[in-house]
Amino acid sequence: MNFALILFSATAITGAIWLIDHLTLARRRPAEAKLPLVVEYARSFFPVILAVFLLRSFLVEPFKIPSGSMLPTLQIGDFILVNKYQYGVRLPVINKKIIDIGTPQRGDVMVFRFPQDERLDYIKRVIGVPGDVIEYREGKRLRINGQPVARQAVGEYAYESGGLNWVRGQQYRETLTAGVHTALVQPDMPPVIEHQVLGDFAFRENCRYEDAGFRCTVPAGHYFMMGDNRDASNDSRYWGFVPDKNIVGRAFFIWFNFDDFVASLKGLAAPKRIGKLIADV
Repeated sequence: MNFALILFSATAITGAIWLIDHLTLARRRPAEAKLPLVVEYARSFFPVILAVFLLRSFLVEPFKIPSGSMLPTLQIGDFILVNKYQYGVRLPVINKKIIDIGTPQRGDVMVFRFPQDERLDYIKRVIGVPGDVIEYREGKRLRINGQPVARQAVGEYAYESGGLNWVRGQQYRETLTAGVHTALVQPDMPPVIEHQVLGDFAFRENCRYEDAGFRCTVPAGHYFMMGDNRDASNDSRYWGFVPDKNIVGRAFFIWFNFDDFVASLKGLAAPKRIGKLIADV
């Protein structure tokens, strides 16, 4: 569902009804006459819909985290806000950039339209920017442009997967341009599962896959994305690079989490996630 298009259509329709009535119909209507119901609704809803449309299109947009691919940073059920202007002002619906403000940095958590199906929004962390050479091999140590990414082990992390399996992994604090974040790896899993790699994504020739891992060179105007939950993330390792035109914005704030809220109501614990900057999680 293209919610931006729905909002734009609703704004245009209610605005047109209000404008036509204001410029023509209202002048012919007796002063004591009651407003037609459709006009009354249009006049009431147009300002509200317009405000939501502008806010969502140019400032911030809410999203809900649907999967565990960004654990432990983002949990299933987190409601987050995405900054829509940090990477440039884009026209809604057609997503064309009209003002260039900034570019994604390594380490940013970014929402983008999935290159293989642009109806879907994905959220991952920016690992490589244009021109970077990304390597991920045995030992699960990221290398960017030949240099290993600084990291420090910070203990185990366990979570339930699908309600059936209890998954345990090692947490590492990694340092990229945008700051420090936590990545989760399962040591017994391979760096990439080769049979899951698509064979026909754009710039596929920029990547070389081996049993021990992979090496990819990020093309101009594109970004290499990975989930923080490295072994449970469908990311650029498998379907390629994210073009600049697919960028939605930078995720920066957790404004709600239902489980966190319920726990606080029961007095079990103070909210740990609500109101947190993603960079501080």
